[in-house]
Amino acid sequence: MHEVGSGLATLDVVGHRADVRLNRPEKRNAMTVELLADLGDAIAEADAHGDVRAITLLGTGEVFCAGMDLHMMRERVDEASDVARDAFPELLSTLDGTDAPTVAGIKRAAPAGAFELTLPCDFRILGADAKYGVLEVQLGTFPHGGATQRLPRLVGLATAKELVLTGEFIEPEDAERCGLVNDVVPDDEVDEAAQALADRLAENAPLGMRNAKKALNAALETPLQEGLALERALGKELDSTRDYREGFEARIEGRDPEFEGR
Repeated sequence: MHEVGSGLATLDVVGHRADVRLNRPEKRNAMTVELLADLGDAIAEADAHGDVRAITLLGTGEVFCAGMDLHMMRERVDEASDVARDAFPELLSTLDGTDAPTVAGIKRAAPAGAFELTLPCDFRILGADAKYGVLEVQLGTFPHGGATQRLPRLVGLATAKELVLTGEFIEPEDAERCGLVNDVVPDDEVDEAAQALADRLAENAPLGMRNAKKALNAALETPLQEGLALERALGKELDSTRDYREGFEARIEGRDPEFEGR
């Protein structure tokens, strides 16, 4: 494991899994401009790593993330909008654009900006006692780090409006029921559950997952026929790869495939 940038994020590659952690536990991993930069660099480094096939996003210590650092937002009023307009969306775009699937492990707390941080991830594992939701309407603003756009795509417009306009935390079982999260586990098991899911993903063909993720991400914004054409084109890209042949040969021979990402 090594610290990235100023040390407010860490990266640990374990086999084909990369664990990226927010690393400000003494402040419940509250996000500053510096932490946002380090976290973006760590995610980009993980995705570019030749051995990495899945990425977890975790919090160092007891809490995933307390959201934006409120002292920073209060003391830097003139700059706070810059955080929302520039640094935070840039980080979320980095998460959106990873080739490797991403898994967020959300233990104990992920309010406001921390909630929005988890939305671009492909999978979300939530702690059974976690405080999870957007509360910005209670702070004189509204969540504008992507929640009004990403959340309806995940849970539908009615549920998204309920979460955004009430500013109330969602109950973990309701989050799982509406498809916002993939699983709910005890808070002290969140990191391990996220890592276990990432390890399962990392057993699959990395090129297949990359192209499948591209097709799936386009599904809600692309007319059906265009989406089907994209799907066929992305599938055709893999026909001549070594991993495509290996996958079928391994299945015929009754053994586990050895994928190499080529």
